[in-house]
Amino acid sequence: MKRITESESHYHNLESKSIRELLVGINQEDITVPKAVSKAIPAIEKLVEKAVEQLNKGGRIFYIGAGTSGRLGVVDASECPPTFGVPHGLVVGIMAGGDQAMRKAVEFAEDNTSLGWADLQEHLVHSNDIVIGIAASGTTPYVIGALEECQKNKIPTGCITCNPNSPIILPSDFPIEVVVGPEFVTGSTRMKSGTAQKLVLNMISTACMIRMGRVKGNRMVDMQLSNNKLVDRGTQMVMQDTGVTYDEAKVLLLKHGSVRMAVENFKK
Repeated sequence: MKRITESESHYHNLESKSIRELLVGINQEDITVPKAVSKAIPAIEKLVEKAVEQLNKGGRIFYIGAGTSGRLGVVDASECPPTFGVPHGLVVGIMAGGDQAMRKAVEFAEDNTSLGWADLQEHLVHSNDIVIGIAASGTTPYVIGALEECQKNKIPTGCITCNPNSPIILPSDFPIEVVVGPEFVTGSTRMKSGTAQKLVLNMISTACMIRMGRVKGNRMVDMQLSNNKLVDRGTQMVMQDTGVTYDEAKVLLLKHGSVRMAVENFKK
């Protein structure tokens, strides 16, 4: 199979280019990514609709991947609790090689066809969940094997890939293809492909959380108050919704633990 993600870069003799030329070239390629993502919005919409349906059943979202793709899934999942106040474990990121692979590559972990399913089983994955495989190449055995087992067990599946008609499409009920073309450095899918995956993950998790009622208006009313910046932001939001002073708003916020609860209890 010809992989577009492995196609030769449009740029040559990179080592002879100036820093400015390198930066301009990378930026020119990056500009094309959001356009590629926009073409995939209908497919992203279908996946999000299913994900929301599963969440409303009490299910969870699982991201599973290897290398850059796996790391991006873990990052997106880990940001959902502080941003939207959801429990840890509602959105789960799993990557080949485990947590240690976040910092250092675990050799050949992505080539194991059965390990992905084994990792999912540790979380007692079930039919109310949805499992989204992330693989720029669309050929990662760790991810494909996991999705195949999910389908056998009637667990809805999706994928995010940057190669059209790749093997990962077959075990995916809701495939997303974002074709960004050759990388600036040939085969370096941490670049445009990684950017595309990050954008799609942002869309999936944010849209799901909004549909689950975790945003009011355009604000993160359930965010965790984990640092002074967020306490200040929350205080300002409580002020706007209640009309009380900054100090009064801060007392309400810290007493009730979230903007939503502070405002609701004030109105009572």
